[in-house]
Amino acid sequence: MVDARHEIRQVTDPRMLRALAHPLRLRLMNELAMRGPATATELAEQVGESPSNCSWHLRQLARFGYVEEAEGGVGRNRPWRWIPVGHRWGDPDDSPEMVRAGEEMGNILMAFELAQRNAWEATRTAEPPDWQRAAYTNQHVAWLTVEELTELNTAITELMSRHLDRVGDPARRPAGSRPVRLVAWAVPAA
Repeated sequence: MVDARHEIRQVTDPRMLRALAHPLRLRLMNELAMRGPATATELAEQVGESPSNCSWHLRQLARFGYVEEAEGGVGRNRPWRWIPVGHRWGDPDDSPEMVRAGEEMGNILMAFELAQRNAWEATRTAEPPDWQRAAYTNQHVAWLTVEELTELNTAITELMSRHLDRVGDPARRPAGSRPVRLVAWAVPAA
């Protein structure tokens, strides 16, 4: 299995980003990443969509290398699996079309992550106290040089990537672990 820390794909085709910049496709990929291989029918039950709609969106994700058919399927009973590869985009020299696609992707991704955070807050009091204490939201403003911001980006990325191998390989997950969403951004203030 690929270790996602070592493979980062630079996205330069706006079509590739647009293929992912769809709320249902993000949900499908999230389900595959968190729960492992599943058929379109199983995914449809998890995301509240029809199997045919999920199947169509899975084929679009596969076209751009985000998911692939897993082994052991036949006909309509074909499981899909997430391909554990990181993606990077947003080069300063990108074409205007790529910039727009990156903005769309960023907005949809952040909306998805904010919805996940809000879902946690809505159910937080039902969680075990140790998970309630461990979860956090952290916000700061700092005056930084471009070199300091670059250094901070590298440090946070390394810290957040420390356990990526567990996403793609359930055997690496320690007992008592559960998926935890890690989101960070550091952008110059407007």
